[in-house]
Amino acid sequence: MDNKDNLLLKTITQILLVAITTGVIVFSMTNKVGQHYPYEEGKPWEHKTLIADYNFDIMKSDSAIEREKEQIQEEHIPYFVRDDSIGEKAIEDLKTAVRNDTTGILSNYGNLLERRLHFLYERGIISDPEYRRYLSSGNNTIKVSSGKSSFQIAVSEEWTLKQSYNQIFFDNELAVHRDDLMKFNLNELIKPNIIYDQKLNDEILNEAYSNIAKSIGHVAKNEKIVDRGEKVDHLTAMKIESLFQKQQDNRKDKNETANARLGYILYVLTFISLFSIFLVYYRKDYYDKPRNILLLYFLIAIVPVIVSLMKHNIMTLSVYIIPFAIVPIIIRVFLDSRTAFMTHTTIVMISSLNVNYRYEFIIIQMAAGIAAIYALSDMSKRAHLFKAVLAATFSAFVIHYAMTLIQERQLIPEDTSTFTYLTISGVLMLLAYPMMFFIEKLFGFISSVTYLELSDTNQELLRMLSERAPGTFVHSTTVSNLAAEIAKRIGADVLLVRTGALYHDIGKLENPVFFTENQAGVNPHTKLTEKESAAIIIDHVRNGQRLAEKYNLPHSIIDFILTHHGKGVTKYFYVKYKNEHPDEKVDVSVFSYKGPNPQTREQAILMMADTVEAATKSLDFYNDEIISQRVNELIDQQVKEGYFAECPITFRDIQEAKLVLIDRLKSIYHTRIKYPTDKSAENERQNAERKADNYNRRKKGKKR
Repeated sequence: MDNKDNLLLKTITQILLVAITTGVIVFSMTNKVGQHYPYEEGKPWEHKTLIADYNFDIMKSDSAIEREKEQIQEEHIPYFVRDDSIGEKAIEDLKTAVRNDTTGILSNYGNLLERRLHFLYERGIISDPEYRRYLSSGNNTIKVSSGKSSFQIAVSEEWTLKQSYNQIFFDNELAVHRDDLMKFNLNELIKPNIIYDQKLNDEILNEAYSNIAKSIGHVAKNEKIVDRGEKVDHLTAMKIESLFQKQQDNRKDKNETANARLGYILYVLTFISLFSIFLVYYRKDYYDKPRNILLLYFLIAIVPVIVSLMKHNIMTLSVYIIPFAIVPIIIRVFLDSRTAFMTHTTIVMISSLNVNYRYEFIIIQMAAGIAAIYALSDMSKRAHLFKAVLAATFSAFVIHYAMTLIQERQLIPEDTSTFTYLTISGVLMLLAYPMMFFIEKLFGFISSVTYLELSDTNQELLRMLSERAPGTFVHSTTVSNLAAEIAKRIGADVLLVRTGALYHDIGKLENPVFFTENQAGVNPHTKLTEKESAAIIIDHVRNGQRLAEKYNLPHSIIDFILTHHGKGVTKYFYVKYKNEHPDEKVDVSVFSYKGPNPQTREQAILMMADTVEAATKSLDFYNDEIISQRVNELIDQQVKEGYFAECPITFRDIQEAKLVLIDRLKSIYHTRIKYPTDKSAENERQNAERKADNYNRRKKGKKR
């Protein structure tokens, strides 16, 4: 696919994403669209004077009607029917059992058992679940109909199956013969004869429901409902909602509804388009990673939908309970601060369409989002998430309190419900932590917390590396520290490169003794040809890939394993083979890694740190000049051979990397300045040597 086709595909993708996201949001918002001015009960009416366009009833809210239904259910006395045929059949079954008894045991107690059954069924037997249900509900009274008569009794006056069974077997006359009687299934003779009448109860409840008044008054056409600046009390709010509902139901409002929908579409489309333009100009690379785009537009779509559902279906709850700041927290963790701010702004502005008292909502949520982004400058510890949540919640509290002071001019607000909602929102914001795991699995992201867990040296792979290839483990740890310092200096992902460096050589676990850092005087390569040795060295990359996949390491870490040598050559064996076969045309691919070359700045950092750390260990002598020269030579050679041509690292980044490596390697190998000689001590030593020489000469002269 050429650049032109690629650009066309990206353009189509952008248009589709904007259209789909706009459609989903507008549909959720306009399913109950009407002339709905935003307002909040208990707050001043901020719009023009509202006049009734129609005659209409003041309708109760759905929640109010539901509460009345619940009250009817609580006060309803349930109806049961007494089925005498059940008792009659039980007695007939007892008589049959007595006649069929060959042991003669039942014959002795048949009349007594029959009298007991008559007594039980006359009093009434109710099922255990029904008994517990009405006692636990606090409604101890039921109505029982038997034939043409009915009577009201307490549930506690009826016996359950268990109680009835005990009445027989613990009877004073029968208890002594219980062991004999238990040989027969007498419990099958005891069945409930007080049965809940579902049909009759439903009819009574439905009739009671139908008698609930749907309205509490009437408003005449042209009657004033509320003036600008008047406080919206509960009755006024009911009038306003009833007017809006009337407008929706009246067919004459079809054009007005269509116009309102058009306004919603233009509003939402504008903000989503502006957000898309931001991505095109400042985050163009996100379009190369579908997961980034899908996450952003998914969040932009889902939050306003949740607001709409809450607004239209859960009127008793405030939208302040929704933890809007969770979105910038998540995007800050997986992407960047600027995108987090733009996404949060887009969501808040769109959601404000469905929110009463919208300017206060916008200010509070923007303050909370900015505080969360600022506080989450790092996510290397779980405590940082708590810090962000506290910052967001505290900012929302302060802004709301400040606006309450401005509006009410009282130090102690009359209504503190919003503070309660903001507190609940802060608690719900902690769901960002489990949501991060969900997003990692759904969109394929890896959070900094996951990298921290992977970089723990107690992880199984790293522990195996330290035990079976200790030299490689030390090398990987040193490279990890070097790479992290470089990443920090040039603004790359520190945690990513640190973790990738720890795992980049895990493939050496397959044949650890074939790598010099793990050898203890014995070099197995002496028994192999150069090609065989090169193959073993090259294979550690593929072996590392297989191990990483086996232990479910993220693809971002596997990429470090594959690219840390790029398409480089095992120069030691390649040069040695060339020297020993001067007349042969050597196939360099036999001695080359399969690659690919580094694709990101972090992978390039690892390649530089890995190469330099391994090469400087082979130096015979260390000083500032030698280390500096060696680092520059190695990295310049990598640049010359094109290892970094496919990644976005700059020459400035490479120069900074050199400086970090030189500085750190000096510290590692303890290069020091030459100390000055103590001349007085040197003079004393020379005088002592001269005296010794003179003494020896005199002694030799005497001997002669």
